[in-house]
Amino acid sequence: MINFLLMIIIALIIIIYFQYKSQKRRSRDLKYTYEKLNKIIKNDTSKRLLLFTEDKELISFLIEINNLLDYNQKILSEHIRTETSMKKMLSNISHDLKTPLTVILGYIETIRLHSNMDSDERDKLLLKVQNKTIEVLELINKFFDLAKLESGDQDIQTTRININEVCRKNILAFYDILTSKGLEVNIDIPQRSIYVLGNEESINRILNNLISNAINYGNGGNIIGLTLREDEEFAYIDIWDKGKGFNELDKDRVFERMYTLEDSRNKSYQGSGLGLTITKRLVERLGGEIFLYSKPYEKTVFSFKLKRITY
Repeated sequence: MINFLLMIIIALIIIIYFQYKSQKRRSRDLKYTYEKLNKIIKNDTSKRLLLFTEDKELISFLIEINNLLDYNQKILSEHIRTETSMKKMLSNISHDLKTPLTVILGYIETIRLHSNMDSDERDKLLLKVQNKTIEVLELINKFFDLAKLESGDQDIQTTRININEVCRKNILAFYDILTSKGLEVNIDIPQRSIYVLGNEESINRILNNLISNAINYGNGGNIIGLTLREDEEFAYIDIWDKGKGFNELDKDRVFERMYTLEDSRNKSYQGSGLGLTITKRLVERLGGEIFLYSKPYEKTVFSFKLKRITY
């Protein structure tokens, strides 16, 4: 009986010892985890917690901490990228506002200093002042439109839209410009009506921006195209041309705020760099996606998709 009790006592001592060792090891691992995590947060590094342990609960705990660190790093990277983009955008906006405002002031100064100026000449200068003022207002409006889209303040109501009619209306609105530039127009819109979930005003603006972009940058190919196609879930609208297109670097950056091609400052290619960014945000707010394929002087396609409605 005494021997049996002695064996039980020894077994309990062994169990207590191993529990003590396990608790001590876990305390050591937790202390290491805390100190390492504190160092990562203080130094704002992208390191992860690494710990060799057989404790399954601790392993699960470390996995979740590393997931949280990954998420935090992603948020931080997005914040830095957005901040850098905003600084660049503000710098470019300052430049784009300064140039026409300087020209406006120059025209006004000319009119003021030449009081005996011929009335026809004065009217010409006043018309230039008006055009430059409109240019400034359009840029400011685009900036605020983008700000509202990105903040979510602009409410976009969606409804059932006949996308065939919207596409026809928008390409026809550019008929005079396209013919004056001698551009061939290729329109491929099915006879059968296709309906999407969208907002007509927003879709009009998307198409307007994409067609204008194709005319400004793709007219070297002498052809502009609009194709409407569908599958079981989505309707796809392609605006394409065979002009200069975009190289690989431009393709990755073309939807960035205020991004313009190197020659976009030329008179033939003037633009604020906000049009395609606004286009992308509008497509996304409608629950769609936009894509770019480009092979210079072969085919450049801006394609966006919207959810189909079959009832």
